[in-house]
Amino acid sequence: MTADEKERLYVEYREKVLSYIRSRVFNASDVEDLCEDVFVKAFSAADSFDPSKASAGTWLYSITKNTVIDYCRRFHTTEEIPEEIPDISLPEDAILDAETLEELAAALERLPAELTDVIVLHYYDNLPLIKIAETLDISYGMVKIRHNKALALLRSALE
Repeated sequence: MTADEKERLYVEYREKVLSYIRSRVFNASDVEDLCEDVFVKAFSAADSFDPSKASAGTWLYSITKNTVIDYCRRFHTTEEIPEEIPDISLPEDAILDAETLEELAAALERLPAELTDVIVLHYYDNLPLIKIAETLDISYGMVKIRHNKALALLRSALE
């Protein structure tokens, strides 16, 4: 690939590469750095580019995608989900006011153990969901799923 071809590739695809990276990485300086990395990798591997196998855009997209995946793996970046998801039904405090503790205990006993563990650790031991994830050695996302599922099952059991 000649210097003119590299320049055309850069001019034609820079904004597309930036747009793709921006949609997946939310730190502006990292976006710029990753875009630069993509073109450095592309230009370094330009001799291995085979136009009979893929177009320049497809080849560059593949490099971009892999660069973003490597970045996410390296920094364990994930989009944060709010710990408390708004719900139109009664909040937990209203459930406790409306029902007796015996009914709540009976409903908790009917829950699967993995859901009961999350509820007890969160409301009895006052652990935040992130600490529960560490304690149970499961992902933060899974703890939130179990928490919301347990609350939904408790609500329906107490209604």
